[in-house]
Amino acid sequence: MRYLPLTPADRAEMLATAGAASIDDLFVDVPEAARLEGWVDLPIHQSEAAVERQLSAWARENRAAGAGPFFLGAGAYRHHVPASVDHLIQRSEFLTSYTPYQPEIAQGSLQALFEFQTQVSELLGLPVANASMYDGSTACAEAVMMAARVTRRRKAVVSGALHPHYAASAATLAHSAGVEVERLAVALDDEAALIDAIDEETACVVVQTPNVFGLPVDLSRIAEAAHVAGALLVSVTTEVVSLGLLKPPGEMGADIAVAEGQSIGNPLNFGGPYVGLFACREGLQRQMPGRLCGETVDAQGRRGFVLTLSTREQHIRRDKATSNICTNAGLCALAFTIHMTLLGGEGLAKLARINHARTRGLRDALAAIPGVEILTPRFFNELTVRLPRPAAETVEALARRDILAGVPFSRLDPSAAWDDVLLVAATELTSGEDILVFAQALADMLHGEAGQ
Repeated sequence: MRYLPLTPADRAEMLATAGAASIDDLFVDVPEAARLEGWVDLPIHQSEAAVERQLSAWARENRAAGAGPFFLGAGAYRHHVPASVDHLIQRSEFLTSYTPYQPEIAQGSLQALFEFQTQVSELLGLPVANASMYDGSTACAEAVMMAARVTRRRKAVVSGALHPHYAASAATLAHSAGVEVERLAVALDDEAALIDAIDEETACVVVQTPNVFGLPVDLSRIAEAAHVAGALLVSVTTEVVSLGLLKPPGEMGADIAVAEGQSIGNPLNFGGPYVGLFACREGLQRQMPGRLCGETVDAQGRRGFVLTLSTREQHIRRDKATSNICTNAGLCALAFTIHMTLLGGEGLAKLARINHARTRGLRDALAAIPGVEILTPRFFNELTVRLPRPAAETVEALARRDILAGVPFSRLDPSAAWDDVLLVAATELTSGEDILVFAQALADMLHGEAGQ
């Protein structure tokens, strides 16, 4: 059997070698109360053909993002990825490579990482960038840990408008290291509350721009207040295309800037893999997680690339490592680099303008519906609206009409009393017809409910 290669005789021989009379003997250290009785609620083993048939049936229940009007965002966005990106990253030298543990013989991989770092540095407006993280949320968590190491303080003040999943990731990692995460109450704009929360124990302030509601945030005053108190400002960006129009975080005073790079080169894919961007100001790089690829010259004066800093635990550092992120996200970073290279600076700015224009059209269409309130006075490609009925019920009803209407905020943060709030996003792939279909369906639904 391909999936069940061991015979009863094989198992008996293995148990005898281990000195166990039965498989149950291998679990004697597990408390009886923690053991599962009976079979797991899963099908028993099947043939390869039967497994393929079942998986195909389940796959047919999924709906592709491009199958109809699509307005989901909240940290993962549907953008066009040129076919050339996928074609290039599937070359065997890219697709099969892994972390260059002998970097001197992996000059191609190192150059790709160096170019990636250069792009990230320019996008985020900070001089030092690393060679990618898992994704935006883990990059955010690592930034909190880095700030604690730099300042030798044990508290992070987190904006209530930070994506709840990012806040949860940061709190999970920080808890294990004894760092307190103080998350403010959910609010569209909490600049004043953030400044008031900063004290002499604060290691960093974490702010998202555009925030989870789609609202761009001027970080300057928050950065100034943090620096006066000796704290660092960590900026978070979940929609990297916004940096084609908005001021880079580094220019607004961010000490550490992280972002989710999925929107460039990496399509929606059931939540991943994505690529985390991470940059910091000069002087902090030795506490930066992950790897830094640098440019140098060899003994003959020829240009070359090296891993300048690589303080991960498997690079000998062990307990002195700045991070335990070990899996290489290099392929996703390469996809980002290829797409970013194809766009260039002017192309990214044009793409951002198109995104903003499509969102303005979405805003105008939704604002014309009686009972719908636009909560975000300014935005990039994401809007927050208040409905006259629960947002989750509205989304489910519209999904039955093949319209993916957005993300109910209650799905991101069930504890918040915002069950009538809906996050909707538009990108360059959102057509005018999509917006009209969505707006008409929503108006019909609300009008029908009002007339009952």
